[in-house]
Amino acid sequence: MTALLEQAIERMRALPPEAQDDFARMMLRLAGHSETVYELTSEEEADLIEADAEMARGELATAGEVESVFAKYRR
Repeated sequence: MTALLEQAIERMRALPPEAQDDFARMMLRLAGHSETVYELTSEEEADLIEADAEMARGELATAGEVESVFAKYRR
């Protein structure tokens, strides 16, 4: 394992379990591991539709709001 990969894994260990699982799925996909397609619930689909509509209206997070979210997960 490379030093960079070890560093990334160490940082992921500090994340909440749900975020760890998200990163693990991405890593497995990149490594060629096939996984069944995720089926959205009706609530998740509605959330995505609303998010698309917000983006179309230009309702995006400010740089400060994005920084605030990233700051929660930095060590």
